[in-house]
Amino acid sequence: MQLSITEDGYVHNGDKVILVNLDHPEVEADLFLRGDLSLCLTPHEIRAHLSDKFEVPCGLSAAPTKIPVGRNTFTILSADSEAVGQVLRYGQNFRLGITGGFEDTMLYLSSDHRTLLKSSKKSWLQEVYLTDEVSYLNCWQAAFPDHQLRLEYEGFPVPSVFIPSCSSTYFGKEAEVAAHTHLDSHRVEKPRNHWVLVTGSPRQDSPTMLHLPKPPVEDTCALEQAADPGAQ
Repeated sequence: MQLSITEDGYVHNGDKVILVNLDHPEVEADLFLRGDLSLCLTPHEIRAHLSDKFEVPCGLSAAPTKIPVGRNTFTILSADSEAVGQVLRYGQNFRLGITGGFEDTMLYLSSDHRTLLKSSKKSWLQEVYLTDEVSYLNCWQAAFPDHQLRLEYEGFPVPSVFIPSCSSTYFGKEAEVAAHTHLDSHRVEKPRNHWVLVTGSPRQDSPTMLHLPKPPVEDTCALEQAADPGAQ
């Protein structure tokens, strides 16, 4: 699979991306799979060999890979009738669709409240799954990582993260994915809550967005220009 390449450093409607939970050292590391984990479509092992289509709802898992394949490549879809190519902004509704390698299939990343009869199988937390039904259950919003600055960044473009090209396709162990906010003793979100939207890299001298210098966000002019990339 080929990820979208963004020239302006932002995520757009229609972009093909992978969702990655970056590695983070924590005390409870033995309870979680370490490394950079990407969100992957995970069909039922037996039923997947008996049918040409995915059974819905379809499961998800997190795998230690950053290689774009049919299982982990999602498409950014507007939930508010925004045109393809428009910049995605913090606080804006969008959907994440995946074909799983089939041209006539589109499944949407969804989640619903936990009940006594419906929850994730291992952790008993709120379930995350893929479905072919379009509803409010598959509307998502991007949030600025620092919770103290989220209000100030509302409406700003969502930056993408670049990754270098890879050659291996071995997945290895995979972990269950559930919707849950992990908090520390100060009631602050832990890094394991954060997922980034990863696109292809257009620059050979900078393999990831993390290697680029941070913009001067304290400058008012820089903030206004970031809020409206098309302004002169």
